[in-house]
Amino acid sequence: MEVIKVSPRGYCQGVVRAINIARKAAADHPGENIYMLGMIVHNRFIVDAFEKLGIICLEDSSRTRLQLLEDIPSGIVIFTAHGVSDQVYRRAAEKGLQCIDATCPDVRKTHDLVREHTADADVIYIGKHRHPEAEGVIGISDRVYLVSDIAEADALPELKDPLITCQTTLSLIDTADLIQHCLQRFPNARVMNEICNATTVRQQAVLDLQDTDALFVVGDPHSNNSRQLKNAGTKAGIPHTYLLESVLDLREEMLTGVRRAAVTSGSSTPSVLTEQLIRTLQAYAETGILTLPASTPEKVF
Repeated sequence: MEVIKVSPRGYCQGVVRAINIARKAAADHPGENIYMLGMIVHNRFIVDAFEKLGIICLEDSSRTRLQLLEDIPSGIVIFTAHGVSDQVYRRAAEKGLQCIDATCPDVRKTHDLVREHTADADVIYIGKHRHPEAEGVIGISDRVYLVSDIAEADALPELKDPLITCQTTLSLIDTADLIQHCLQRFPNARVMNEICNATTVRQQAVLDLQDTDALFVVGDPHSNNSRQLKNAGTKAGIPHTYLLESVLDLREEMLTGVRRAAVTSGSSTPSVLTEQLIRTLQAYAETGILTLPASTPEKVF
């Protein structure tokens, strides 16, 4: 079996920046109450590592960031790479919390774009319901309309001078199709596709794979960019695509009949997890025997 290491893979600049900001907060404020308003990035191993440093992660998919903020009595709050709404900033200030902002610069760019356009016009925002990045953007103005599929696009009201933009971690193909559908309804709309470069090049690398029997994406199931890499593999015609949190999710039946296996990872996945999977697959390719490690690496950043 041939093991293909897809490039690029692993951390994007926004994730590196968010991790460094949170690490500095832990180092600069020992013994203080530090909270993350959601997962700093969508990877359980990174969140677990920060909790060992004393940073408390507040995460509940049924509650908004604004609601989660009420669970913080005092201290320091870190806003995650996904960004937060303007209401969260205001409420944190009202509560007297010290705010540390780890918002990805690409996400902040989208916020600025939407804030400027909604001053006197409407925005169609293509994104995922209940995703924190989308939550932050639609919280900017009631003139932002979240669209996740064709049915929601068809249900849009009449809009004034609409701008079409999107979440940074979406599928390249699905988003392009949905933008085109919106343009049929609003042919004069301006389009600003905000899928970030890190997402674009990683998906394109998967779409470009040839003669591949299986794709293994290492990433957290909460990570939209990781899920979209798996979907890109399906769109590329790869017969078997898998999303694994770590090598410990690998099963021998996933390798049955596989001649060429490709490995990539989400932009919030620690490289040590991906390299551990690659080494395990390479060992299987040499011996025909699948031997899983006893555990994942303790150090992820």
